[in-house]
Amino acid sequence: MPNGAQILIEGLVDAGVDMCFAHPGTSATHIVAALDDVPRMRPVLCLFEGVATGAADGYARIAGKPACTLLHLGPGLANGLANLDNARRAGTPVVNIVGDHATRPQRPAASLESDVTSLSRTVSGWTRRTYQATDLAGDVAEAVAAAYGPPGAVATLVVPADVSSSEADKSSGTVRGEVPGARPGTRPRPGAVSSAAVAAAAEVLRSGAPAVLLLGGAATHGPGLHAAARIAEATGARLLCESFPARLERGAGLPPVERLAHGTADAYAQLAGVRHLLVAGTTTPVPFFAHPEPHGRPEPHGCEVRSLAEGAEDVTAALEALAGAFDPPSPVPQESLRPGRPTGELTAESAAAAIGALLPEGAIVVDESNTSGLWLPDATAGAPPHDWLPLTGGAIGQGLPAAVGAALAAPDRRVLALEADGSAMYSPQALWTMAREELDVTVVVFDNRAYSALSRELMSAGADPDGEWAADLLELSRPDLDFVGLARAMGVPAEQATTAEEFTAILDRALAEPGPYLVDCDVPPAG
Repeated sequence: MPNGAQILIEGLVDAGVDMCFAHPGTSATHIVAALDDVPRMRPVLCLFEGVATGAADGYARIAGKPACTLLHLGPGLANGLANLDNARRAGTPVVNIVGDHATRPQRPAASLESDVTSLSRTVSGWTRRTYQATDLAGDVAEAVAAAYGPPGAVATLVVPADVSSSEADKSSGTVRGEVPGARPGTRPRPGAVSSAAVAAAAEVLRSGAPAVLLLGGAATHGPGLHAAARIAEATGARLLCESFPARLERGAGLPPVERLAHGTADAYAQLAGVRHLLVAGTTTPVPFFAHPEPHGRPEPHGCEVRSLAEGAEDVTAALEALAGAFDPPSPVPQESLRPGRPTGELTAESAAAAIGALLPEGAIVVDESNTSGLWLPDATAGAPPHDWLPLTGGAIGQGLPAAVGAALAAPDRRVLALEADGSAMYSPQALWTMAREELDVTVVVFDNRAYSALSRELMSAGADPDGEWAADLLELSRPDLDFVGLARAMGVPAEQATTAEEFTAILDRALAEPGPYLVDCDVPPAG
């Protein structure tokens, strides 16, 4: 008779979850052992829980299905919360398995004991603690269904050690019925958008008033994106997408989509004159920071905001239905256009030109470049088709872990991780996993030795970034960070570039060679 851990792993793989990013602990020993009994699950060791949770996010964004994490007690879950919050914001399906102390009373309280359930609810759309091994099969099915949503969500299942070690007949358990469609091998489908909502959107677009179609979720890639492009071509509406979409498909031959600026003043200027903002797959834009603004919101005064599809609704089907209300010509795709290989001084701008000149077809770009990435959208717009994974959620430390997950989701594609130096120091342990798994990830660290984003925000808030203590807190120096040495210590080959020619040559070689490689891009702070 199987034990609870075996039922758990079998239930996950039966539901299509076959990738586990693990930072295991003593509370999960039986689950670790069960991985040998269920070889269909692929475990990937991560040296920090934030790497495991960020990798699960990156995996699901590309694979289109959840991975699971294996975490140790409340403190282990706490270490992974930042990247789980990014996943929550991105609508990414993730299943957390948290090993916990046995259900038997602990007197006095066991070391590391905490209220795991309450902690998990800060980032999870669904949380449950299993008390009996016979309930595990049903609980796992509900966890996976809850992760799929729609919309996608983080689902956390807390499994006490004695539950995972107990023998049980999995067929004797039941699904509690809290999540519709919670059956192994099934995937909940999004709800249909009403024909009245589609007709109302069509009427708005026919009015002739300046309109923007703001995309998010499934509308930023695949059929949804192409349907949106047909609508824009037929009606003259501008296409924009949310500031930090979970996954944006872009490049030559694809519909060009501009991202909404995340700064309120910049977004307000971007939307100047717009009378109708039609939102599809996302929510009404809100200010990113609470700095004093003369206008307060991104959209101009008098602009009507209308939602076509959001939350659990099928945005792709809604956009296709809306396109069918017109007779759209074929949209004009993004033309193929690359920058020349840069020469001279290495700056964030010349580095962006090199990336645009060399980006391979089918690449997955994980972008946590922050201020050093200001020139990347224009420089890469006409590169061969690729996917762009921004820092959805804004909690830094996502880039390197998400690159791990994306590379495992698409082993036939090159992953390019673009990292700010401060962000890279949140989860450098991901480099070790890249080396161990021999992943085709090229990491570019924009090494400007400063928290430049914070300097900009201080100025936006009307504060002085040059005060003695403020400046000291924003500089990454004394000592300078050695990213080449750090990468090599983790088993990843690395070089530093100090000129545009050096950076281009190293990046060209790194993108062509199998396995991970890190390029330390020595640049001055942007702007």
